Amino acid sequence: MEVLSARLLLAPSDLDAGIAWYTGVLGLRTYREYGTGGRRTGVVLFLGGGFLELTGPRAGAAAGPAGPVLWLQVPDVDAEHERLVAAGAHVAAAPETMPWGLRECWVSDPDGTRIVLVEVPEGHPIRSRLD
Repeated sequence: MEVLSARLLLAPSDLDAGIAWYTGVLGLRTYREYGTGGRRTGVVLFLGGGFLELTGPRAGAAAGPAGPVLWLQVPDVDAEHERLVAAGAHVAAAPETMPWGLRECWVSDPDGTRIVLVEVPEGHPIRSRLD
């Protein structure tokens, strides 16, 4: 699998308090924030060679037990889905274009760790960083 970018996703019980702790106490710098209607629903923080994303509850396949989620950006999520199915991987949710514009497929490892494979389409805001 060709991984273009990776991040660890956490869904703190209190998003604002989680963001305050990771930025104010731990001192991580913000890569980007996102939300709708003027309401912040998540933040992506620099984490050395990767990223840490703090997000509120997510709909769809992301729902489930609390805990970390491994976020892997791939060039073609449909091709990876086919390859993983052929390899016998447990697929929790087949590829779907989400309301936020990313194409996602959810799988889990043998211990139940949730992994989301993400394809970022051309022109999606996540492809650029504006200060």
